[in-house]
Amino acid sequence: MRPVNRTNLAESAAESLRAEIVGGRWGIGDRIPNEAALTELLSVSRGTVREAVRVLVSQGLLDTRQGSGTYVRSTVDPAGALDRVKRAGLRDQWEARAALDVEAARLAAIRHTPADLERMTRLLKARGTIADGGHEAFGQRDIAFHKSIVEASGNRAIVGLYDFFTSSILETIHSTLQGDVPEPDEEAHAAIVAAIATGNPDRAAASVRAFMAPVLRELDRLLSQ
Repeated sequence: MRPVNRTNLAESAAESLRAEIVGGRWGIGDRIPNEAALTELLSVSRGTVREAVRVLVSQGLLDTRQGSGTYVRSTVDPAGALDRVKRAGLRDQWEARAALDVEAARLAAIRHTPADLERMTRLLKARGTIADGGHEAFGQRDIAFHKSIVEASGNRAIVGLYDFFTSSILETIHSTLQGDVPEPDEEAHAAIVAAIATGNPDRAAASVRAFMAPVLRELDRLLSQ
């Protein structure tokens, strides 16, 4: 392990540890060296090591256990994973979005409350059109509407994934609005809310697939040219 850069010790120490974790030096569930050993390996103070570990704990890579040590929780760098999502093709991003939206709608049909439906309806009305403030503002309103469905699913993992993908999803919306790919209209969005309200998970999932189908067909056409 390389000694850290002196300019920003905690950040540099965290980066050195992150590189070792992602690179496979320690696997998931492995205990990393103790504070004294890391101090020597990184040539920094114990305080800097503690701060670096806190950073990686907050990012979900490490887990500290009282009286036991610090263990590897994940070997996937969240920032790197998000970068790969952003570098994926537009169709890949729409397919990933569709997978999340379909399952979220399915679960929302089963678990939604009257308050959830009221919020979806309110945010659908607030979504408006591109003419109401331009592409960026419209994209934010569209995300807020779809997020209300995701939250109604009651699945915290799906909510977390949706939050993780939000910046990428916004980019797919902007690319869609500024290109030749059709953005599903308000009627298609309203059909999703209506399907969820029936309590039928298959109908809710089908409404999202129908919502996404024209976009994916047009992407296929454009990519084949």
